Amino acid sequence: MRNRTKSIILLVAVGQLGLILALLALPSVVGAIPGRYRVWLQENQPFLSDITEGVIDQVAPVATALPAPQQVAENQVDIGSLIDAQPVGTIAAAPSDTELIDVPAAATPEVAATVEPTAAPTEPVASPTPAATNTPAPTATPMPLPERVVLENMSVVKQSFNNCGPANLTQVLNWYGSPITQADVASYLKPNPEDRNVSPWQIADYVNEQMPGFKAIARSGGDLEMIKRFLASGFPVVIEKGYELPDSGWWGHYLTVYGYDDALEELYSQDSYLGPFDGSGRTDPYDEFIHFWQQFSNTFYVVYKPEQEETIKSILGEDMYDDFKMWQKVAAIAETETLQRPDDVFAWFNLGTALTRMGGLTGENQYYQGGAQAFDKAREIGLPPRMLWYQFQPYLAYLKLDRYQDVIALADATLETQGGRNVEETFWYKGHALAYLGDINGAISAYETALTVNENFYPAQWSLDSLRGTGG
Repeated sequence: MRNRTKSIILLVAVGQLGLILALLALPSVVGAIPGRYRVWLQENQPFLSDITEGVIDQVAPVATALPAPQQVAENQVDIGSLIDAQPVGTIAAAPSDTELIDVPAAATPEVAATVEPTAAPTEPVASPTPAATNTPAPTATPMPLPERVVLENMSVVKQSFNNCGPANLTQVLNWYGSPITQADVASYLKPNPEDRNVSPWQIADYVNEQMPGFKAIARSGGDLEMIKRFLASGFPVVIEKGYELPDSGWWGHYLTVYGYDDALEELYSQDSYLGPFDGSGRTDPYDEFIHFWQQFSNTFYVVYKPEQEETIKSILGEDMYDDFKMWQKVAAIAETETLQRPDDVFAWFNLGTALTRMGGLTGENQYYQGGAQAFDKAREIGLPPRMLWYQFQPYLAYLKLDRYQDVIALADATLETQGGRNVEETFWYKGHALAYLGDINGAISAYETALTVNENFYPAQWSLDSLRGTGG
């Protein structure tokens, strides 16, 4: 065989091998394309975007749902009786978004102080003292409520990539007169532009700790009447809601509500993603609004001035201002919804979230057990694949019951999505499960990755510091 023929055969073989390797690497390569660049293509090069998204759909598709549990919760509790019962233990003084847990090198987890995992305690973001423009007087809510209220001068801020949290807070702070920008807020709450989530509790803590002259409170279990009371007293309300897009499915989103009209049964809001961006605002029928708000346990936050504290308390009422009673209310509502609509995956998830938070406040294991039962049911029905980009209580419930493989299964499924790899809590909770299973080096790696996603996520740093001396 002539040398030229041999060379051609060798080149063909090498080319085929290269093609095979490229195809094997393709899912990882396309999955690593930053989301903000994919969005830029969609907005500026639709033709190239269609090709790119088509390839991604073929080689790195998003799952239709998070995995169902491989085991069911043992020692089932009666959830209805659990919700109605009074707690036996001492109730923690503050609400908990993510419970901080000591993770020693050897096995049994111990609960540390319950705090909010927000951003690291650094110097406040520099911002001028806000003007008094639009600041409502701290007066009691008018009764009866007006038929129509629209807060004037609520402008819209068009969010940058995946930035609805900072954008909506900016809308509200601008309305109060602060010149702060979306970039200012994001630089602290979301220093990594690919980070997929900022929780309402993180936003409230940012305002309380980093914005002199302002306060904020985040609550769950709100209702339409409560939103109207806030608006009638001069306070815009930011809600967390579900968001269904025809091409990509279910997402989480924030929305700034600034008005309502009972005669028309509609709410007025500014949507930092959908617009419109001429300031005219968005209109939502009451029933449609409530449908998507329910998907996040009717969670909201309100920004106000320190001198308006008593007004906020009076609008919320005693039960909504009490952390345990608030989550007890959320649990009762969610349980009723599960009885009315047994296949409502969000109702089951909300029930699990409320029970797990009640466990965090009391330390009583039975609440975690009830939470795990509800989460198991939600997973059997089929949770949206992006659910754990935004809410993390299933991880905590399963950790408390030593169901570490459930934590890892949910984290790994979330990490299969590009967005899930940009949620610091995913790595943090997976790190806990790995530590409890004895994989200290794996846990350290997970905590370090959490900090690469969000350098201000101090719970991961605390967990990392507790293990570095034992990982080898």
